[in-house]
Order: sequence, then structure tokens, then C-alpha cells
Amino acid sequence: MSIVREAAKAVRITLILWVLTAIIYPLLILLVGQIPFLQDKANGSIVRNFQDQPYGSALIGQQFRSERYFQGRPSTVRYSQGKDAKPTGLSGASNLAPSNPDLLSRVVDKATRLKDENIESVADLIYSSGSGLDPHISLRAAREQFERVARARNIRPDELVPLLNRYTEGRFLGIFGEPGVNILRLNYALDLDEFNRQRNK
Repeated sequence: MSIVREAAKAVRITLILWVLTAIIYPLLILLVGQIPFLQDKANGSIVRNFQDQPYGSALIGQQFRSERYFQGRPSTVRYSQGKDAKPTGLSGASNLAPSNPDLLSRVVDKATRLKDENIESVADLIYSSGSGLDPHISLRAAREQFERVARARNIRPDELVPLLNRYTEGRFLGIFGEPGVNILRLNYALDLDEFNRQRNK
């Protein structure tokens, strides 16, 4: 008889814990995430273009290949972009050791391409991040690309400075890390600025 009571008690405790951890807790976190100052990040920090269509997430690095855009850190992640792209859900580094010839070859190849474009081989332009999804580059890496982007968009390099300053994020809590530039937001601002200039002609 005591075994039956103990088994029933165990089942009740299991059900209570299941309700708490599988239903109540996730719903509580979901509701907290919808508080106005948390809502943007909780919903993925989606940046929308001037047609109000999703442009990308400001939390995830995107690959920009065109010379008209600032380019972010190299990545081993196969990004899912475009309307027909299938989501990969992947993140992570290459897991190649510093002594691996494939890693050395990739870094040398990237550095050579940057040199051909007269861009200095800043660390975050030739090395990938640990997650492979870092959406930021350093101010120095962004400034190195001024000439290329300005030339491709037929504007003066100094016209890019206000946009760079606007999308530069400071140190975390004012003391940790270094200032960085969110590439997705900066590139979207470039397109929006160009769109407004053409419309005002």
C-alpha cells in the first residue's frame, strides 16, 4: 500500500515539475521578453528595409560580397540568405588548429585579396569569430574599407563618417571590450541614404 502511495506521490511531483518547467516558466520568459525595452532583442532584432520587409537580424553576422558594402568578419558558417535560401541553423568556428595548413591557406588567401584592394589586413577582416556569427567589426576595419565603398557608390569617403559614427556601439557597460560597428545596420543605412539622395534629385 505504501508503495502505491509513494508511486502516486512521485507521479504528482513529476507532473507539477513538468507544468512548472515546460509551461509556466517558458510562458513567463516569453512575457518578460515582450516588455518594451526588451522586445526588440527578444524578437530577434530584425532590421526592416524601406519597403518594411525583413532585411536581416542585427544580432547575426551577414555576408556582404559587393564592393558597395562594408564586409564583416570571415565565417565558416554557410549563411542562409535570399528568399529561396534554406535555413541552416549552424554556428561555430572551423575547429582548425593554428598549425593546420588549411587555416593558414585561408588566412593568407584573404590577406592577399585585401592587399589587392589596398586594404590593410586588420585581424577581424582575416580571422573568423568563435561563433562564426559576429555582426560587428572594429572601427579600424571599417575605416580601411572607406575608399572601396565610397568608390563603388560614387561618393566621397568623408561622407561615410557620419554613418559610421551613428552605428558605432560603445564598450559593454562602458569598460568591457572595444567599440564596434554593426555591419548590417551600417550597410542598410548606406542603401537608405542612397535611396533618399536619388529621390531628392
